Amino acid sequence: MASEVLFTIKKNDQVGRYAVASRALKPGDLIFSEQPFAYGPKSDTPPVCLGCSAPADCSTLCSQCLWPVCGPECEGLPIHRENECAVFAKAGVKFQPVNDSAAVCLQYECITPLRVLLAKEKDLKRWQEEVEMMEAHNDIRKKRPLWQFNQTNVVGYLRGPCKLDRFPEELIHTVCGILEINAFEARTTAGHFIRCLYPKLAILSHNCVSNVHHSVSPDDFAVYVRAVVDTPENGELFSSYTYSLWPTLVRRDYLKESKYFECKCPRCQDKTELGTHMGSLKCSKCDNGVILSTDPLSFTCDWKCTHCDFKTNAVAVKKVYDTVQAEIDAVEMLGGPEGIEQREAIFRKYRSVFHPKNAYMTIVRSALTQLYGRADGYTIEDLPDLLLERKVELCNQLMEVLDVIEPGFSRIRGITLYELHAPLMILARNLYTSGAISKDEFRKKLQEAIDTLGKSVEILKNEVPDSNEGQLGLMAQQAYESLNQNFEVLIETA
Repeated sequence: MASEVLFTIKKNDQVGRYAVASRALKPGDLIFSEQPFAYGPKSDTPPVCLGCSAPADCSTLCSQCLWPVCGPECEGLPIHRENECAVFAKAGVKFQPVNDSAAVCLQYECITPLRVLLAKEKDLKRWQEEVEMMEAHNDIRKKRPLWQFNQTNVVGYLRGPCKLDRFPEELIHTVCGILEINAFEARTTAGHFIRCLYPKLAILSHNCVSNVHHSVSPDDFAVYVRAVVDTPENGELFSSYTYSLWPTLVRRDYLKESKYFECKCPRCQDKTELGTHMGSLKCSKCDNGVILSTDPLSFTCDWKCTHCDFKTNAVAVKKVYDTVQAEIDAVEMLGGPEGIEQREAIFRKYRSVFHPKNAYMTIVRSALTQLYGRADGYTIEDLPDLLLERKVELCNQLMEVLDVIEPGFSRIRGITLYELHAPLMILARNLYTSGAISKDEFRKKLQEAIDTLGKSVEILKNEVPDSNEGQLGLMAQQAYESLNQNFEVLIETA
């Protein structure tokens, strides 16, 4: 893939390699794009088609290697045919039947590491220039249970039954580590998740408030990395290796366990998470107190109320987080009216426990902004003014947090602005038709709603066209153009 690369690689003893902007960057500027070095099933996956990555019921097997595929078309895809298919067929390694095709299948643990090893042989130059120096942290991982797990399910399997003893044990463990620490998630055209190895993207340092955004094409899994805020020449480029809406305790725990470092970015060091209070709890012992960590970089320190003598500790706070996260996870796949009602119930349950901008209130809020207006009985034209106002409130409260932790041209910001414009328009129309506002006031409010949509378009146009967000961006663009063209008609016919 040909594209200008707008970053320079530097190195120091503290963080190793990192990237800086090679010129001043504006929001939306494409910094670089790249094809994955290799891609394949995620770890802990149930059986999937080795061609298209769709869930497999294991009833259809490849005619050459006898591993699950959807059919002849998937069997012939190069990603399968030119990788594990030839290896398994030559070694006579067949897929062992499973009782539950929805359960994790350990036979798949070897697939993506094998594809990386075969890619190394096909493109040794790229391996040596881009992949070989990626962090694997073998010294730390050797002390973890996952090392022995990989020894059995990947190293032993590839070097034994698959007859690939040309790959040394240490190299295979290194590949497992590189994938574990550096792989990024991507979605196929059908919406299934895989993991991809992007050497350039992996160079970017982590920060819990990133200044870049990456978008992956579900067609060929090319990644496009863009600036989301103004970045000066030689300014360091930061990606985020974790979910930005999690609170500090959870983010830092995830990074320590899965990426083998403890984040000390400005957000992690701030007791209020840069004023967002995403980790803060309300005090149950006094009226206005907020419970904050006494040391945000500690997993065990005291948490104290700002107004009274009440205190607890980080371990107890983490248990509260885990409890509400489990409740959120339980309704994650629920859409429709039930999805709205269950999330609103969680919101009501915990609003006396958490600060209004707490991470878990924000996560629920984010889901609700996209459900109101889409669910049966809750379509945008069905919503009474009370629920239109609720959707506007949810979007605005979410934006207050995003302004700090996902600033600039971030994907979630573009989506939230899109969700905000329609209720603003309908509320303005309803106010006008009821006589509550004048025509000039209606004109002003309608223009504000259209401008909100325009800001969404400006962000979402940077998403790859064949992604869900890219499709939303195209819809937003069409709606924006139509609303501008028909602005006066909308005023006169309201």
